[in-house]
Amino acid sequence: MKCLSIALTATLLFTAGLHAVELKKATFAAGCFWCVEAIFERVPGVTDVISGYTGGKEKDPTYEQVGGGNTGHCEAVEITYDAEITSYSKLLDVFWKSHDPTDARGVAPDFGKQYRSALFYRSPEEKAVIEASKTALEKKLGKKIATEISAFEKFYPAEAYHQNYVKLNPKNPYVRNVSIPRLIEAGFKE
Repeated sequence: MKCLSIALTATLLFTAGLHAVELKKATFAAGCFWCVEAIFERVPGVTDVISGYTGGKEKDPTYEQVGGGNTGHCEAVEITYDAEITSYSKLLDVFWKSHDPTDARGVAPDFGKQYRSALFYRSPEEKAVIEASKTALEKKLGKKIATEISAFEKFYPAEAYHQNYVKLNPKNPYVRNVSIPRLIEAGFKE
């Protein structure tokens, strides 16, 4: 019986190996990364979301440096997703619904370049999907979209205490008053 179990396990592992999961990454910024991380963690097909910094020139920036607004970075998330379960287009739909992309000042209540709305594409195909999505949304809203669209360069994970912040700090006043309402407004449950 033990041999049969080992053989069955080996067969299942071999079969599972033939169907490799296609994981892709997307990098989005929409204000405070605590809020954005909590939203994308709830999207079916998303396997991981990391809060961090991108879009600036400073190497290995800290929260304090980015928060000061002088590094050129913005708070962002790096999303890992299973392309067989969700698509880049679906992630963009969640992105657009999760904040006001027409406000060039940042994402309320956080304003400044470090809280800007931004999309960082990794391929010409992603850029084309972003541009088409943006054009359709501008037509629907009758307003210009202020979201920055740039080629992805480098993502720096934020300090450990920022990861899974909403989940680990549910009583934090910012989480209660900003993160949770944004989560609900984007169509997800607390």
